Amino acid sequence: MNEDIEKVLIAEEVIERRLDVIAERIRADFAREDSLQVVGILKGALVFMADLLRRVPLRLEIECLNVASYHGGTESSGQVDFLDVKLPEVKGRSVLVLDDILDTGRTLAAVSEKLYEMGARKVKTCVLLTKDKERAAEGEADYSAFEIGDEFVVGYGLDYDGKYRNLPYVGVLKESVIG
Repeated sequence: MNEDIEKVLIAEEVIERRLDVIAERIRADFAREDSLQVVGILKGALVFMADLLRRVPLRLEIECLNVASYHGGTESSGQVDFLDVKLPEVKGRSVLVLDDILDTGRTLAAVSEKLYEMGARKVKTCVLLTKDKERAAEGEADYSAFEIGDEFVVGYGLDYDGKYRNLPYVGVLKESVIG
């Protein structure tokens, strides 16, 4: 897998240090909550979510949502599909949505809107990466670990065609690998 990477954008050690900072911000912002409902966006947020939430010393309830917008390509399809039949119970709750990357903004906007429709009291969003680009949907993440250029990245939960999620860093694939 490593031979498919053109360059490492964010090393594992750098990610770990930044997660400590983000976790402290979340702890401070939600310290008065009895419990916090966390909703991770599958599958990309899994690695980020596990590493981040172990650093947050609050009572957490963790759920996952299976949504799709890339459909196997390197760009968002423009449509966000909710793939789960049952959604987490959020009525009257504060919710923290975790995702791997803020790209077009459509996924975070659609998930946040859906959670508010379901009665969430407050919805905050947190991403590992924010792409420096114009968004198709309004809004930015409340917490973002890193800002990157508008390039296709893999690792630390992000994939290309289902592969590379288990890399411990964020990297750019070689052009020759992208079909």
